[in-house]
Amino acid sequence: MTLAIQTYGLTKRYRRLLALDNLDLSISQGGVHALVGPNGAGKTTLIKILMNIIHASSGTASVVGIDSHKISGKAFETIGYVSENQKLPGWMRVGNFLQYLRSFYPTWDAALEAQLVKQFDLPFDRKIKHLSRGMQMKAALASALAFRPRLIVLDEPFSGLDPMVRDELGQALVERAADATIFVSSHDLGEIEGFATHLTYLDSGRLRLSEELASLRSRFREVELIFDAPVALPSDLPKTWLQPVTSDSTLRFIDSAFQQESLQSEVVRHFGSLQHGTFTPMTIRNIFLAIAKSNRKPE
Repeated sequence: MTLAIQTYGLTKRYRRLLALDNLDLSISQGGVHALVGPNGAGKTTLIKILMNIIHASSGTASVVGIDSHKISGKAFETIGYVSENQKLPGWMRVGNFLQYLRSFYPTWDAALEAQLVKQFDLPFDRKIKHLSRGMQMKAALASALAFRPRLIVLDEPFSGLDPMVRDELGQALVERAADATIFVSSHDLGEIEGFATHLTYLDSGRLRLSEELASLRSRFREVELIFDAPVALPSDLPKTWLQPVTSDSTLRFIDSAFQQESLQSEVVRHFGSLQHGTFTPMTIRNIFLAIAKSNRKPE
């Protein structure tokens, strides 16, 4: 099966700044794939390379089986793209804007267009320049969804929008995920945690992880262990135990490969008998904070 997105050794330099660092990435077809990471992680750079807006310094990238250098014209009949700073023709009315786009897309679905206009409460007769930023983003998203693209690429679409608008846009993406692959970038995990099915995490231009959300949630736990006597940290703790700290007879850490039986065996091997232990599931935000902290270089 052709991957929705694939890169090999993708690197982008801006003089001394390394925006993408030898990125190997595979995004399968279907689902909502969230591209997350702090500001400056390389998310927008990656998307601009995929959409053939800028070129990589080295490496390759393909989108729905097409070399990213060839993404233009007819290729966008199957790819919907919306960016945070998307410029819409402000002088056009919403209805005229959508009508104008219909002729460019053989797969334009008039019934879906009508559904999206109603769902987003778009004012058909108002000029785009008179719409709020949230309404303009709704109009842009409606134009990118109405022709039923195979791949929908969104670069920070929720930035600066109020929570209600974000929820509306998120719901529209979930409804389209059954028929398309959605690749959406965000620096705010709270924006996408409720509807993403897969997460890809970039930091300093490097891929830190890419996996299903359910898998990520299942393998991370906040662990607190209480012993009968004070404990010290040995030097050979498992590398999957992140940020271990002790306080008297209590040991706390984050387990990034949680399996309770094997964890308890490691605990007995390193510390002896255990009095009490708790294993608490983590939010996606806290998981990524833990990963970011573990990747920091010591000063």
